[in-house]
Amino acid sequence: MDELLSTLYSALPFLAVAALATLAVIGIGIGMVQPRLLVYPYLAVYFLVNSTSYGNLAVVATGAGVYSRGSGVLYFALLLWYMLGAWCCARISSNFRGLTGAPACNLRPWFLGWLVLLLAHVAVALFVGTPLAAALAPNGFAHIVWMAPLVSLLLLTFRSGAQAVELARFIVLAGLGRALFGLGRWALAGGDPNNVYANMNDVQIKLTFFDINDSLLCTLAFAIAAVQLFQGAKVARPRGWIAIEWLTLAATALCIVLSFRRSAWIGLLLAAAVLIWRFPLRRRLQLLALGLPLMAPALGYAALTRLSQTKGAGAGLASMVYDMQSRRFGAESERVLELKLALADFLAHPLTGIGSWGRYSGYQRIAWQGGADGGQFIHSGILHIGLKSGLPGLVLLAGTAWAFIHFSRRALRVLPPELLGLGAAGVAGMAFMLPDILFGTPFPQVRTSQMMALCLALPYLALGAADPARARPAPAG
Repeated sequence: MDELLSTLYSALPFLAVAALATLAVIGIGIGMVQPRLLVYPYLAVYFLVNSTSYGNLAVVATGAGVYSRGSGVLYFALLLWYMLGAWCCARISSNFRGLTGAPACNLRPWFLGWLVLLLAHVAVALFVGTPLAAALAPNGFAHIVWMAPLVSLLLLTFRSGAQAVELARFIVLAGLGRALFGLGRWALAGGDPNNVYANMNDVQIKLTFFDINDSLLCTLAFAIAAVQLFQGAKVARPRGWIAIEWLTLAATALCIVLSFRRSAWIGLLLAAAVLIWRFPLRRRLQLLALGLPLMAPALGYAALTRLSQTKGAGAGLASMVYDMQSRRFGAESERVLELKLALADFLAHPLTGIGSWGRYSGYQRIAWQGGADGGQFIHSGILHIGLKSGLPGLVLLAGTAWAFIHFSRRALRVLPPELLGLGAAGVAGMAFMLPDILFGTPFPQVRTSQMMALCLALPYLALGAADPARARPAPAG
């Protein structure tokens, strides 16, 4: 028996390799026939798996492993390599079907610029003796480059109107399921264990989700449901699905409010403003008359509940940014000090930045900048890019944003009613993320950057599916 067990244990690595090879062959076969079936499991991971354990007092905190698994030898998470493999399958499948390219996307030149910039940083890093792993580390801007293949994958795999509607319903169901889970845990099990407010700041509240990405998923589902329910042109769909949309609207909004995150509250208001602007004037007034009496008291109560227990928050609207204000007396708040130190290094290296691997001077004075990642990230996505890559990175960031806004404005004017919700959700999702881009840490995080890539892709996907002719590149000459 012992000999049998020993043989079995010795064979386990080979069995694992054989199983992985078999799964890879099956996956490639599926990807060649129906490449979008490879996309749904990938998106499901980002929709359902938490990416942070910050604020969790458990001895062993889980949730981020899938987003870093394999990032040692492979430099990036195995999950990203899966996505790149799915893109290869989708591209080959597209060629077999006579579609030689994805729908038009004006983001491509800007993503190419990000790739060139990253390669330049890698070259400099190797020249000065910095390890390749440091130059490609998540705390630089490599994850922006990884947004490009996901955008391309989505455009390659969802080509028809029916497939785009299918994706929209998948997002709605995922958002509704995540919201109901968060609300149920909040009501029955004490809320999210990653509760930095209660566990570290002595603010006695429980919350639905601390991770901003869960609120972003709720926003995407909220946007699709809201457009489907309130747009002027009615879309025929089963009565049961209409009930699901109403439930999604209520559950996702409540889940975001009970996250007790200021960035999520402000983001929800920005997303709602984007959605309301897409409706006719009469419908806008109706929604404002209906929504403000419901949303304002809920947000007001949530803000009062949290900020009234927060030391130094004060009163009035200024309390929403209590930790971002300079102090006349005493020590500077760490959030402001972090930004000042990083800004000083950016001004000292405005053209090149400090490098994707660099650490800003004086980071040791910030409590949360201890450990291996100390000084490599800051709570401002824009300043993070400027600090790491200088003016070239800021130009690329501004160009990417301009290209998205320019295209989305046109797309939302011409999308058919059944796809307007999907396109509007992408714009609303990016509006929701603006506070986090300004005062959060979106770019070093795999989950956040890939969720933003999904938002970027949705208007292009919706327009390409609405007019399949646009899925083919323009003839040369």
